[in-house]
Amino acid sequence: MSGFRVRALSLLLAPLLLGSAHGLHNVSQRTFTIDYSRDCFLKDGQPFRYISGSIHYFRVPRFYWEDRLLKMKMAGLNAIQTYVPWNFHEPQPGHYQFSEGHDVEYFLQLAHKLGLLVILRPGPYICAEWDMGGLPAWLLEKESMLLRSSDPDYLAAVDKWLGVLLPKMKPLLYQNGGPIITVQVENEYGSYFTNDYDYLRFLQKRFHYYLGDNVLLFTTDGASPKFLQYGTLQGLYATVDFGVGANVTEAFQIQRRTEPKGPLVNSEFYTGWLDHWGEPHSRVKTEAMVSSLSKILAFGANVNLYMFIGGTNFAYWNGANTPYAAQPTSYDYDAPLSEAGDLTEKYFAVRKVIQKFEKVPEGIIPPSTPKFAYGKVSLRKLATVEAALDILCSNGSTKSLYPLTFIQVKQYFGFVLYRTVLPQDFKNPTLLSSPLSGVHDRAYVAVNRVPQGVLERNGVVTLNIRGKAGATLDLLVENMGRVNYGPDIKDFKGLVSNLTLGSRILTNWTIFPLNTEDAVRSHLGNWAAHHAGLCSEGHAPGSPNYTLPAFYAGSFLIPSDIPDLPQDTFIQFSGWTKGQVWINGFNLGRYWPARGPQMTLFVPRHILTTSAPNNITVLELERAPCSTCSPELCVVELVDTPNIG
Repeated sequence: MSGFRVRALSLLLAPLLLGSAHGLHNVSQRTFTIDYSRDCFLKDGQPFRYISGSIHYFRVPRFYWEDRLLKMKMAGLNAIQTYVPWNFHEPQPGHYQFSEGHDVEYFLQLAHKLGLLVILRPGPYICAEWDMGGLPAWLLEKESMLLRSSDPDYLAAVDKWLGVLLPKMKPLLYQNGGPIITVQVENEYGSYFTNDYDYLRFLQKRFHYYLGDNVLLFTTDGASPKFLQYGTLQGLYATVDFGVGANVTEAFQIQRRTEPKGPLVNSEFYTGWLDHWGEPHSRVKTEAMVSSLSKILAFGANVNLYMFIGGTNFAYWNGANTPYAAQPTSYDYDAPLSEAGDLTEKYFAVRKVIQKFEKVPEGIIPPSTPKFAYGKVSLRKLATVEAALDILCSNGSTKSLYPLTFIQVKQYFGFVLYRTVLPQDFKNPTLLSSPLSGVHDRAYVAVNRVPQGVLERNGVVTLNIRGKAGATLDLLVENMGRVNYGPDIKDFKGLVSNLTLGSRILTNWTIFPLNTEDAVRSHLGNWAAHHAGLCSEGHAPGSPNYTLPAFYAGSFLIPSDIPDLPQDTFIQFSGWTKGQVWINGFNLGRYWPARGPQMTLFVPRHILTTSAPNNITVLELERAPCSTCSPELCVVELVDTPNIG
């Protein structure tokens, strides 16, 4: 961070910190309640209206939490809203992560330090275009479990999780001296099929048990009578969500049917919208958005702008919708702050609207962070996935008569390779078929190391192959992200039903769960030095559209004598097709320029270094631009401008 920015932020923080410290001396006087007679919230006994914005700490690098929160503060917001994704904090049963980028307590304390209140949405289900809506995949190990219901096994897992999370949140409640003014129970439950009031009652009781009787609990549902009928419960204040296209008056009238008195609240006013691979980048016109926002504020309503900054689905965290459509790595959302935290036209338009209704902070708005184009980086081929199996699957494979799902082999994300042999000669092209669309979500198919093509969920479900009896048939299956909304969130991955070849069901599988993260961080680079000849393998004969899934690597230096480097950048994949990318072992996410709309991935500066080479590792799944060892053909580029469609 430059000296100018440090001084600027210090000047801005000084009055905020003084105000925050003053609040801590008067904990006993702090209250946040509802005044039903005046249709408003009361903060310390005085009428209060929040204007909030959504930020997901799990989509923004910790390095940038303060920068993003300050920009939100300076836009005129007096609160932030955030989800807490269960799977982000408990990736395996009983294994909890609350440090570094998972340190939600620090994030909330930072918001408090800056004078921002917090609307907390701890789930256990959050939707959020996040893998499985924030529910941990290991819940699927009990296949009969009914998620988001009073199923005893589900409730037991939820209660254990709440017993870990909510005690951490209790000291951060407003009445205890912290920033949290309201806490949401579940999320848009009225749009789920179970309609289980016992489940909501269970959550209500446990939230009060861990947070106390004075916590203000609420629900959020779409502005529809049906959703509010099934998503609300007496004792939980009902709020609605709606976007630019809605009639503001009618939407709040729907809230009034459930809550005749009390504050009007739009808990999710959509500043933009989500994306899917293969569809145009979503945009919401600034003029339309600020017009609707003005109407909401003119009602005297409370509002949360979803999203104020979207951020990034790093690694494998993106969700999906149905019919199956995965969301991309960028969660830019066309929000007032861009994915990279940059100030946009929409940011200043929102600030101008808020100024008409509330006082906004004076002072310096933190500027957009500088970006740097480091240029082109040549990559060399390290190894195909098949050749690197001893490293990628160091814990060994599993044998099964029929295919097992990811969950059955304890693989929650990433990739699994399924291997069998052809049971007889297939001299003529023969249909390899997934008749029940059982490939979840994409399978990269090879026979005897010759790529054949791709099977895709709800897309390409048959593929012609041929080969001799005993030939190796490999399917590298990619989990593209679990469904996060609707009745199909119970989303198993892998080969979830049998495959047929001609009229025969394929059996006798060997299944390799791949640990790509450990391999990229510690093994592949050293391993490649002893297998340099593998880079000569290129496009297989007869399959010009595909190369075998393989790892590629290269590095670049950042000059240490240029002030203020490193800076943020974006990585671009011209000529590449689809895959995963890591820089210095950090999993940036998926790239898929062949389908779009996203063409570049955000690279935050904190993962870069000037003291050593910066290592780029790419797993290309379909077709690399370099069929030989020619480095000039095998290039990625670090640019200073994003392209997300």
